[in-house]
Amino acid sequence: MPDTKEEYQLEFIIKTSPAILYNRLSTPSGLSEWFSDDVNVKLSKYTFYWDGSEQEAELLSKKENQYIRFHWLDDEEEDTFFEFSIVVDDLTGDTALVITDFAEADDKEDSIELWNQQVDQLKHGLGSV
Repeated sequence: MPDTKEEYQLEFIIKTSPAILYNRLSTPSGLSEWFSDDVNVKLSKYTFYWDGSEQEAELLSKKENQYIRFHWLDDEEEDTFFEFSIVVDDLTGDTALVITDFAEADDKEDSIELWNQQVDQLKHGLGSV
């Protein structure tokens, strides 16, 4: 039996509005600007393409301008997901992107590094560097 994956969260301040950020997190054109090379959507199934490979995820739930949650279809663990949440600080008005993901202990550092690189691309595309 494979190692159980552990949940972790990363938070990034993104200098943009929740509506603009949500568009980048939830639409094929928005996701293909920073998350993958291309994205196709058919009903609730998203197919992500990277350098000749592809991976499919099911959209589990979403709430406009707040969050979107996916589950990788090739992940044997039923209760794992990755989620993009948008949190606005009441005091500062800062918009934060909170990413929740799962990784096996051995892969966690690599996974975090990959998210950091992808979010840097997202920020760059939004002019939020």
